[in-house]
Amino acid sequence: MNAVAEIDNLRVIVGDRAIVDGVNLRVLPGRITALVGASGSGKTTTGLALLGEYPAGARVSGDVRVPDGLVGYVPQQPGAVLNPARRVGALLRDIARTQVRHLPRRDRRAAVRARVLRALALAQLPEATAMLRRFPHQLSGGQQQRVVLAQALLLGAKVVVADEPTTGQDALTKRGIVDQLAAVSREGIGVVLLSHDLDVVRALADEVLVLRDGHVVESGPAERLWLAPRHPWTAELLASGAPTARIEPASEGAEVLRVGRLTARHGRTAVLRLPELSLHAGQCLAVVGRSGSGKTTLARCLAGLHRNHDGVIHLDGTPLPRSLRDRTRRQLAAVQYVFQDAGASFDEHRPVLHQVARTAVRLRGMTETDALAEARSTLLGLGLADDLVHRRPGHLSGGELQRAALARALLARPRVLICDEITSGLDTVTRRAILDTLAGRVRERGDLSLVLITHDLTTAALATHIAVLEAGALVEEAPSRQLLTAPRHPLGIRPTEVPATD
Repeated sequence: MNAVAEIDNLRVIVGDRAIVDGVNLRVLPGRITALVGASGSGKTTTGLALLGEYPAGARVSGDVRVPDGLVGYVPQQPGAVLNPARRVGALLRDIARTQVRHLPRRDRRAAVRARVLRALALAQLPEATAMLRRFPHQLSGGQQQRVVLAQALLLGAKVVVADEPTTGQDALTKRGIVDQLAAVSREGIGVVLLSHDLDVVRALADEVLVLRDGHVVESGPAERLWLAPRHPWTAELLASGAPTARIEPASEGAEVLRVGRLTARHGRTAVLRLPELSLHAGQCLAVVGRSGSGKTTLARCLAGLHRNHDGVIHLDGTPLPRSLRDRTRRQLAAVQYVFQDAGASFDEHRPVLHQVARTAVRLRGMTETDALAEARSTLLGLGLADDLVHRRPGHLSGGELQRAALARALLARPRVLICDEITSGLDTVTRRAILDTLAGRVRERGDLSLVLITHDLTTAALATHIAVLEAGALVEEAPSRQLLTAPRHPLGIRPTEVPATD
């Protein structure tokens, strides 16, 4: 069988570091090849090589062949490739028009619309007609991901590189993405899946390559690798990503945050209606729900990033201004937000270490020397190598940038730390380490509280309480042990496995 794409002995060197070293990959039509490994292992660099894209200043050797020349790409950070000034419909129609030029002019408009709606349906994006009128910033991270997937489907490529396509997705949407990628492969398209989500890899992949520090340490058929991993690193990756610790406050601390009957809107449309909700010192609240249920909108209201809402948010009994711009320096430091799309929150021209340190200078009044020392210590404590913290953001992986964003927020010494899907793009080993670090910070400080926006039940298990949102409404709230084992609402959130494909 002829390959639709091949990589032979790829080596990519940035500075004095080989981020990919001797990787071989053969993509067959109708087959799904998964690349797995920790953040920074070289997965994305290998996938982007199929598009002929490499990090700035990289020295590249080896051979990359894509006979048909057209590769679809679904990136890990979808917001970065969507034009914020254009509606979703315009973005998709631009691609679809290139597919219908052979038709008579009178038939083209209807054909374009049909192709766009079909692509959105295949990408599991409900309410497609309404979505076409929205701008990218009006979509959740999961919805943005599916719009980008729809763009790739419209291209008609023989190879699709899917970089963490289920990042930030709930279990039901994951099943839809699994079904879609399986359908794509059945059409004879070769799929390269770059993923930390081992359930999805297990359901989809025909072949798996395990990377570590730029090297392939193990490869083989997915079933064999799961049943009998030969390399110790493979076995460690396949272990559970659940935290070894959970947050169990010794006693209920003072109330830090209270939300009173909040109604948030996009334009004139109400997207979130919330009764009273409170958070106490030393607690962790996990907010779970399907993509588009209102989780991120709630987080952005708390952080002052979404001011189109009614209701009052109190911090230590004092009302918080709705807009970030109207909050004092103390209030800004007290409520910190770690974004799902960590890369978009960094200045690409400045070293990561200096950007992290800037938080302590600006919000805590530290000297630059002291701030740099604390920033470096925090970054190293979160698992970033010393040489990485001095690099610019473009030279770090998505997972590495996520840890840098967390370090930046922690340097503000917040009372409330809001983490929006911060583990969704991490491998099991790193996810477990990050969650254990967060639990440790809460235990050490006592006055720190967490709000975890997540679709991942292993992340939600860290929390003291869980709130479930559906279609913008709070449908259930309870202690995490109770809700994870015996949910009262029919939607429930019991773990649901991603079904294997035929």
